[in-house]
Amino acid sequence: MKTGAGRSCQLNNKLSINCMVSKTRERLIEVARQLFARKGVEHTTMLDIANASEKGRRTLYTYFKNKREIHQAVIERESEQLVARERQIQDSAMSATSKLEGLIRVRFEMMLSQQPRGAEQLSLRHLLDGSRVGKAKRLASQKELDILQHILREGIETGEFDPRQTARLAPLVILLAHALDNPLAKENLEILGYSGETAYDRVISFLITAVTSSDAIESPLYKKL
Repeated sequence: MKTGAGRSCQLNNKLSINCMVSKTRERLIEVARQLFARKGVEHTTMLDIANASEKGRRTLYTYFKNKREIHQAVIERESEQLVARERQIQDSAMSATSKLEGLIRVRFEMMLSQQPRGAEQLSLRHLLDGSRVGKAKRLASQKELDILQHILREGIETGEFDPRQTARLAPLVILLAHALDNPLAKENLEILGYSGETAYDRVISFLITAVTSSDAIESPLYKKL
């Protein structure tokens, strides 16, 4: 059975070509993402991406002029996917407390799964500074901030969050999220004897406890969290 996208691609030749172009580009981005994660950006070549995607160098260079461009595309797509996941949490029927926990956990888990080798990432900052990636990440960060503020307001309205503590929490969450972009974060945690998962669980617990109102803490629902 044809999927909706498949049927749409067959409506006319122009649309079919556009669909094929989109699918090829997405394939190249996904292959590049996997190679960057496995080998590191510096150790991945355009030839590696062309061979792994089975599309050939000519096709790859039709879509991306160089490794910088495809790296930008990978970062942009991951930012879009992160915001989409956070939107789902915001729009869910969960309590504001569960939404806040889910939001922070999604952000932390993404950074944990994507953290590259520190020295390599530091040497690649010239790929990002002043580029389209910087703009894409700033746009994604603004969307994340809007989602966070929406959830915090909801928590105050439902009585789950203490208003004064909530005002203090927002900048802390943002600082922590950006601190996790530091490529040495996971490495330094391991030096201190913490796995990334354990450290992030403790941070999440601390943040949720800090923002929760005293009335909510006394409720049976909170004690089940």
